[in-house]
Amino acid sequence: MTQPLLDVCNVSKAFGGVIANRNISLKVNRGQIVGLIGPNGSGKTTLFNSIVGYHPIDDGEIWFKGEEISRYRVGRIARLGLLRTFQQTRIYGRMTCMENMLISLPERESSFLDLLKSRHSAGIQRAKDLLEFVGLYSKRYHYAGDLSFGQQKLLEFAMALINEPEMLLLDEPTAGINPTLINGLIDRLKRANEELGITLLVIEHNMRVIMNLAEHIYCLAHGEMLAEGSPEEIRNDQRVIDAYLGAH
Repeated sequence: MTQPLLDVCNVSKAFGGVIANRNISLKVNRGQIVGLIGPNGSGKTTLFNSIVGYHPIDDGEIWFKGEEISRYRVGRIARLGLLRTFQQTRIYGRMTCMENMLISLPERESSFLDLLKSRHSAGIQRAKDLLEFVGLYSKRYHYAGDLSFGQQKLLEFAMALINEPEMLLLDEPTAGINPTLINGLIDRLKRANEELGITLLVIEHNMRVIMNLAEHIYCLAHGEMLAEGSPEEIRNDQRVIDAYLGAH
């Protein structure tokens, strides 16, 4: 069998006496779009933070590209090609979209000021191409803080893409976005997967979105793995239905 790109094996994490994750296992193969769902407080974001190195796990193993990474720091994991986005955008509001893109370059070929003055560098062109990809090229010289929340999420997505990741963990990419922008975002996520070859693991509360986007879905509840399967299997799983109905 082909080795999964990401392999989370029996991971547990507690904060004091509160168990956030208990014996969580999941696999993501290269080229997949995989969903991670569950009621609020089910441990999804904690699992993301563990995968990318924001806090050490208490037990288990995390493998990426065949390398055990659970004790690595965030920067080392990012250099391997594994990045994440956040529920609340992390952009520089007083910088333009282009400046946000250029400051996100993993290895700038010259100083930031030199890049800003250049019109022909590879970094400048890559930034323009990705802003075009997410539909923000016309706003490249607008301050990021003046964008709508949905546009800020698209900018953050482009900022992650400029690092050329092999895999992205997206934490509620459609949360807070105007419904008219959601279909465009879904399309760009699919295109990033198909055209740029980026594997995606997506936390999402909008069930319509995740059912349309993911080919395989995991569901957490109370810090434990509740169910996994195809979108159709998850949609009809009574345990998943009960978990969501019980959350309201």
